[in-house]
Amino acid sequence: MSTYPHTEFLTSANRSDQFLPDEGQEVAFAGRSNAGKSSALNTITGRKGLARTSKTPGRTQLVNFFALDHERRLVDLPGYGYAKVPEAIRRHWRTLMESYFVGRRSLAGLVLVMDCRHPLTDFDRQMLEWTTANGCRVHILLTKADKLSRGAAAGTLLKVRKEVGESATVQLFSATKKTGLEEARAALEAFFEPPEATSES
Repeated sequence: MSTYPHTEFLTSANRSDQFLPDEGQEVAFAGRSNAGKSSALNTITGRKGLARTSKTPGRTQLVNFFALDHERRLVDLPGYGYAKVPEAIRRHWRTLMESYFVGRRSLAGLVLVMDCRHPLTDFDRQMLEWTTANGCRVHILLTKADKLSRGAAAGTLLKVRKEVGESATVQLFSATKKTGLEEARAALEAFFEPPEATSES
């Protein structure tokens, strides 16, 4: 049974004026192309095929909105940083994501997806700068943890936590092995709670 049985696709946006009305609450998923963002989104919601996955990095080229219920949404942002994408498209993605993060009042938090074998790229750091500047809460998923030994994965987790400090929470995750699934779902639910509630718990 799906954890979020009523999750459904709402719309895709290629321009900021196509974004859904800025109301309710939404949590965005962002990450470098081929980091496993769509697989993470599908696994966390328990809805196989909700977000499109592809062996070709950079497939997510639009801002995709999904409804969890009447008040809460997930937003799948374009994958960034893939070299084979034409420069014009990369510039468009950058503009699209900047326009999304600036002044989006319904944005309750960001799940930043990084391949645990290649964390904290320049693109990841830029994303953290955007969100920090806008006061957005961030939870980092270090995906594909099953690709590393337990010791190596733990070392990467410690390194990333040390570098990001208080700007984000961090965990290991594997869509294949379901590693860290409950922790990721708890982080998602916490985003939908008022900041005061999470700080008191």
